Amino acid sequence: MPQQYKVDMVAEIESRLQENNGMFVVNYKGLTVKQAQELRHQLRETGAEMKVYKNNLVRIALQNQEQPAIDDILVGPVAYVFYENEPVEAAKCLKTFVTKSKGVLEIKGGISEGKAVNAEEVNAIAELPTKDQLLGQIAGLISGFARDIAVCVNGVSSGLARSIQQVSEQKAA
Repeated sequence: MPQQYKVDMVAEIESRLQENNGMFVVNYKGLTVKQAQELRHQLRETGAEMKVYKNNLVRIALQNQEQPAIDDILVGPVAYVFYENEPVEAAKCLKTFVTKSKGVLEIKGGISEGKAVNAEEVNAIAELPTKDQLLGQIAGLISGFARDIAVCVNGVSSGLARSIQQVSEQKAA
């Protein structure tokens, strides 16, 4: 019979999996306490949270929640970065910290929107623009298109007015 604290821990992990859109798995071996605190703080600012759990308990929770199996990356000292909203900000934060820590932190992969992702895919997610950046780009495109239409309509009406004026001047002469 499993010990109660392990059952409670699996329930906590399952709850996090349900509440969040995904999680990334990172190898934190070699990080100093100060670096780990800094990483946790930076992740919190993006709406993500880093937790450390026993790998076997995470495997059980993933099976119970019918999530993709990521057993190959649940090896060694790993931490789990749960993100609530979009994966881009959390992935960017991790990628930046990997560079800053000179490779001490290692991104191993994770689960994003119900699919298993490897380290390369997490790095690719980090290269994407955030939702706010995309909305800004779309707004810029729409306003540019509207401006172009206004200039075109204004040009046609101005050209028509000039043509009418020239015709009236020719008839008057």
